[in-house]
Amino acid sequence: MIMINRNILLLGATGSIGTQVLDVIRNNDFCLKSVACGKNIKRLENIINEFSPEYVSVELEEDCLYLKNKYPNINVGFGLNGLIEAATYGEEKSTVINAVVGMKGLIPTVKAIEKGNDILLANKETLVVAGSIIKELVKKHKVSLIPIDSEHNAIKRLLENKNIKSVEKIIITASGGSFLKKNREELENVSVSEALNHPNWSMGSKITVDSATMVNKGLEVIEAHYLFDIPYEKIETVIHPESIIHSMVEFVDGSVTALMYNPTMINPISHAIYGEEKKCGIKNIDFKKLKSLSFKEMDFDRFPMIKLAYEVGKKGGILPLVYNSSNEAAVKLFLDGKIKFLDIEKIIIDNVSKYYNYEIDNELTIEKLIEVDDIVRKNIIDEVR
Repeated sequence: MIMINRNILLLGATGSIGTQVLDVIRNNDFCLKSVACGKNIKRLENIINEFSPEYVSVELEEDCLYLKNKYPNINVGFGLNGLIEAATYGEEKSTVINAVVGMKGLIPTVKAIEKGNDILLANKETLVVAGSIIKELVKKHKVSLIPIDSEHNAIKRLLENKNIKSVEKIIITASGGSFLKKNREELENVSVSEALNHPNWSMGSKITVDSATMVNKGLEVIEAHYLFDIPYEKIETVIHPESIIHSMVEFVDGSVTALMYNPTMINPISHAIYGEEKKCGIKNIDFKKLKSLSFKEMDFDRFPMIKLAYEVGKKGGILPLVYNSSNEAAVKLFLDGKIKFLDIEKIIIDNVSKYYNYEIDNELTIEKLIEVDDIVRKNIIDEVR
């Protein structure tokens, strides 16, 4: 059992995952030392008033100045530097819970690992774009990296005390998102509000759109490859609309184990924090009323983004970053009403094609990843204009 440090540094505190983290640690023996958020200052103030963190970081300088004036006894920062400070705050070893959405969670994770802090990771983009680098840093600084995503947290639990050589494959389930029952023709003119209407999960807007395009599952495939040292040929995805089974592991003897609970992030967050099964207030599965657990083969023609994720993952280099950066830029354009839903796929495919044979002169570095990320996003925005 891994017991995390009681000093918590929470990045993405006002988002969906961050809010549920606070639900888990509330009234328990944890010290919330620092928090970081974007622009939801009202919710941040509620956190400050309840948990009394020593340091807070926000996205905008104007919000930083406001908080400094209102809370003179709290250290306040903003922007990337503030996010890094929130992830490395204090002299003692701490546990960083990274619930930031997107590529901006990468640098704070790197700095936190270099500081010697353990990481509870909900920011899958960190491993997608820099998996090999992060793994080396974790090994070098002898810290723990524990996944919070329900799928990866489930796999971790299913693999505990197992010989990796006995694993035939891991099976990651996918709900299918908001448009599971629509064919590609019906996706031509879907709206933002329709895309955000997920049948099972209450998540942030970006991740909900990713679920509909299946990019989210593609990112999870790449993340699983790095987390568990599993070759892509042994990572399978399957549609499971009920979202009751979060992942499965098939062993060489033909047996399969699965982790099941009702759709909620409270369970994996609680297990990641406590390192064991504890009562966390979620509704138990009532098997007398559970009508069915259904599965459907992943259709790569219907969901081309997951097929592309396998391809860029195997190719490696900067392609996983291009896949992710293109998606982040495209999803923002879709949410802003500037492109159609299916344009997200087109943008990702076009950019992956542009960089498919791109070669770097030397070893891949964080600095190089940041450089390419900036170029990809800028080019996408310029093209839409």
